[in-house]
Amino acid sequence: MASELHQVKAGDKVVLGFSGGLDTSYCVKYLTDEKGYEVHSVIVNTGGFSEEELKNIEAHAYNLGVKTHTTIDAVQSYYDSIIKYLIYGNVLKNNTYPLSVSAERLSQALHIAAHVKKVGAKLVAHGSTGAGNDQVRFDMIFQIMIPGVEILTPIRDLKLSREAEITYLKEKGVDMNFEKAAYSINKGLWGTSVGGKETLNSKGMLPETAWPTQMTKQNESEELVIGFEKGEIKTVNKQSFTHPTEAIQYIQSIAGAYGIGRDIHVGDTIIGIKGRVGFEAAAPMVILKAHHALEKHVLTKWQLSWKDQLAQFYGNWLHEGQILDPVMRDIEAYLTSSQEQVTGTVSIQLHPYRFQIIGIESDNDLMSAKFGKYGEMNTGWTGNDVRGFTKIFGNQVSIFHQIKESNKK
Repeated sequence: MASELHQVKAGDKVVLGFSGGLDTSYCVKYLTDEKGYEVHSVIVNTGGFSEEELKNIEAHAYNLGVKTHTTIDAVQSYYDSIIKYLIYGNVLKNNTYPLSVSAERLSQALHIAAHVKKVGAKLVAHGSTGAGNDQVRFDMIFQIMIPGVEILTPIRDLKLSREAEITYLKEKGVDMNFEKAAYSINKGLWGTSVGGKETLNSKGMLPETAWPTQMTKQNESEELVIGFEKGEIKTVNKQSFTHPTEAIQYIQSIAGAYGIGRDIHVGDTIIGIKGRVGFEAAAPMVILKAHHALEKHVLTKWQLSWKDQLAQFYGNWLHEGQILDPVMRDIEAYLTSSQEQVTGTVSIQLHPYRFQIIGIESDNDLMSAKFGKYGEMNTGWTGNDVRGFTKIFGNQVSIFHQIKESNKK
């Protein structure tokens, strides 16, 4: 047990992954007032917070009594280490969900673990409950990256209700908004999750008012052109960006207004139960479909086939928190290699609630008229070539059926 590796005492440093919400606010007061620890809060921004929100969260942390508060801007590193490969692999969990929350939790856990080393803390804490995936992701990465550091999880261990947390904080004189929002929203660079009463059961769709990004382009349509270079976004509507994260945010600002990318994902949790979660991911859905459309033109059938198989495993293993497994680096190397020819532009038509891929333009397009037109003409072979090929190509199956028929006699 990690707790047996250190003689923990009052005054010891604890690094707390902090969001400013009810659970992590409780953790600050509990760890300082009840346990006497020196709390160092850290928030890892993976694209879900504005500058103003981050400043308010910092002020709230100090009001609660933390020793230090640190804000880590992880937007670009989040893309470089995770999102890039999700795009390369066209990863959609259960063909639906772009791994919005699961991917960013891993980035956050890795940064928190690094901060523990920087602070020199013997303890690390997070506000996960005992009912979801995040507890496994955080715990596992902490155990791997900072072995010997004790993991504290007050909300999970004390089995606290929301009401109990509110009562405790009010008794401590904490001034914050305790009103329970009708929907739990988690926003990040690669999409936003939305949970509410409708997602707790097997039937029910989220109402229009639940979606964080309201549809403002109800009777409009426009064309979006995304330029890829070796699998990465370089331009949108001929506008260049210094980093792909800026392009993702720009696409989100355009496509989100159409209500694109809304859905409910049904999946298997790490802890064995099934769950439903709503999400809106306009940019991820448009980007993944556009990227896949380009790949279908510039990659061979077996490149596409093996990519699909490896990417599905990569997404599933990532979802379960196994970002540090060496096999993930091996798959990332393959995915990177597969993008050598994935350069070109993709045109997408945006409509309310949906979008269509119009087509692609690429110097690497294998659908070249120089070699024939499907269903119309060919220039690379003759009819006799085809007769000989089909005889050889079907030879083994032909032998099978001839022997099968002869054995019936």
